[in-house]
Amino acid sequence: MERIQGLHHVTVMASEPQANVDFYHRVLGQRLIKTTVNFDDPGTYHFYYADKVGTPGTVMTFFPWRGLKRGRVGNGETAAVAYNIPSGSIGYWRDRLQGYGVLTEQPFERWGSMVVPFADPDGLRLELVANDAPATIQHWAEGPVPEAHALRGFHGVTLNVTRAAATARVLDLMGYEMAGVDGNRTRFKGASNDIGLYIDLLERPGEAQGQLGAGTVHHIAFRTVDDSEQLEYLEKFSRAGLSVSPVRDRQYFHSIYFREPNGTLFEVATDAPGFLYDEPVETLGTALKLPSWYESQRAEISAALPKFEIPVVTTDA
Repeated sequence: MERIQGLHHVTVMASEPQANVDFYHRVLGQRLIKTTVNFDDPGTYHFYYADKVGTPGTVMTFFPWRGLKRGRVGNGETAAVAYNIPSGSIGYWRDRLQGYGVLTEQPFERWGSMVVPFADPDGLRLELVANDAPATIQHWAEGPVPEAHALRGFHGVTLNVTRAAATARVLDLMGYEMAGVDGNRTRFKGASNDIGLYIDLLERPGEAQGQLGAGTVHHIAFRTVDDSEQLEYLEKFSRAGLSVSPVRDRQYFHSIYFREPNGTLFEVATDAPGFLYDEPVETLGTALKLPSWYESQRAEISAALPKFEIPVVTTDA
């Protein structure tokens, strides 16, 4: 059984679908690669944003419920999601975000890399981490951000925890290794030298638990190679006393879920079959895709979903 390579995707709660698409597809330059519905509640969309093809480790997904109240970030939740950017791109991104009315905080250094924090329209904390680490992605050349400055997949996530040691034991089961300690922040690194490598645990004893809502992360997903390896992890987690779900078919990957001891919902997802399963790369994200068990309800589902438009983008000179 291989050690977990890193993050597969991050799934977030949002409110207004159009604002969500405008921000991630146009402002951040992440391609909307899949427009589908929440498989557990087809009355709302499930948007997927990523590189050109949906490479694991680049994928941010959203459940946008129109009118959803803001959540509260606390313990047992993801405090921040960080993307990689090229080391010379901080000025570009601060200017780009400012041009769209997005305020950025003052850049600061963390473990040798400069970090630019800001928030999405629902208040989700995002970070741009400037570095020249390897990034195996497929750049979306038709997107608004030129390759020299484009986001290069996830750097990692920060989790708010009450007791870091409890979550650290789960990360150890997945093959993560401790990579550094800075005050109450402990960093763990996945097995590869590519994207989505880092899980930072921010220990905050006595702080309140978070409350799910717009701008909060629903779950984070880790990569596993295939179904057989996923089943090995299911058995390993179960033997360790974690309450793990059965395998669930998410059409583009297969998933198991459990809550780590501090309360964050973890998923382990397969790389296959991927996002080209039901549409070609040229038209990814442009049509509403439904799993087979909802196809008979397509007309009703489509009529109930709020309308939105995918913004037309042109690449910066």
